[in-house]
Amino acid sequence: MADKSGYRAVAKYLLVSPFKVRPVADAVRRRPYTEAVAILDNLPQKGAGMISKVIKSAAANALVQNTDLDEDMLYVKELRVDEGPRLRRVWFRARGRADLLHKRMSHITAVLDEIAGSGE
Repeated sequence: MADKSGYRAVAKYLLVSPFKVRPVADAVRRRPYTEAVAILDNLPQKGAGMISKVIKSAAANALVQNTDLDEDMLYVKELRVDEGPRLRRVWFRARGRADLLHKRMSHITAVLDEIAGSGE
């Protein structure tokens, strides 16, 4: 049985901006697991592959913890994309000047849970 928070998986320090990943996460939030994976497999964004990997990991955690579950019984309960630390790089410019280049990182957290009424 899942506790009240569901089955989790977390990927940290992914080198992609959270601003680019959040619209992809919005497309699959609160959808059935199989539908969410199908959507993510057909999206061209880099973040879609990362989110897909985290969701599949959460599903694997669910299937290991509860052997009575099937993939069709799961849905994406929560999908968070948080900002991680920023890598700072110096970008050298003309006349001896320099700009700071921030490479943003993301932390992706996926929580899957059982669809209500599927265990009956």
